[in-house]
Amino acid sequence: MIYANPFQKSIMDPDESNEARGAIRTVLFDLDGTLVDHYEAIHAACAHAMRELGLEPADYERVRQTVGGSIPVTMSRLVGAERAPEAVALFRKYFDRNWREGLRPLRGATALLRTLHGRGIQLAVFTNKDGDSARRVCDHLGFTGFLERVMGAGDSPWRKPQPEYTQWALTQLQAQPEHSCLVGDSPWDIEAARTVGMRVYAVPTGSDDAEQLAAHHPTALFDDLVALGIRVFGMPDPLPTTTGS
Repeated sequence: MIYANPFQKSIMDPDESNEARGAIRTVLFDLDGTLVDHYEAIHAACAHAMRELGLEPADYERVRQTVGGSIPVTMSRLVGAERAPEAVALFRKYFDRNWREGLRPLRGATALLRTLHGRGIQLAVFTNKDGDSARRVCDHLGFTGFLERVMGAGDSPWRKPQPEYTQWALTQLQAQPEHSCLVGDSPWDIEAARTVGMRVYAVPTGSDDAEQLAAHHPTALFDDLVALGIRVFGMPDPLPTTTGS
């Protein structure tokens, strides 16, 4: 299903689709909840940190709903600002040993990256996940060869949705907002793109559902990366991919 933003011309219009397809030269992808499912490992590390602090561990759904603003933000929501620094240290120590747990690419991710890279479109990961962790994930899943850059928390002074972070990322890629788009799964992603006037395509495959994302007015909203690839980039249905990629 395609959900169009009622405040902009619908991408369901063939002219809009063709215009976007021809104009986009750079695509920024969020990572967690957009390209990959990493929630199992994140939940396990959050639960470990909370247990070490003598707190009742948050359940999976609560942790999933807090992900998006970076681990310091997530831990502040779970344990409070005062104890967050200690919780972050505990999280990172556990996560560094167990980060592969449950990690998998989301449906259509590998095929979309491969196809767009093959067309000469510049691709990058633009995430609030720690930059070193994001690069490790992309290497492990075989994404790195398709990507010009993997940019995450700690690589700059900023985080999504700060406009400085989006502008910094575009500068690193020598890209212009009018010829770029952002693909993400959260309000952070939508706002990060809108602050610089960039198209943003949202997928409800992360912490927020379709209704929550629609309230933030992305350019368009799709069920998943497969639907987005077909509609925005004219990819075949089904995508040329193996099961689960």
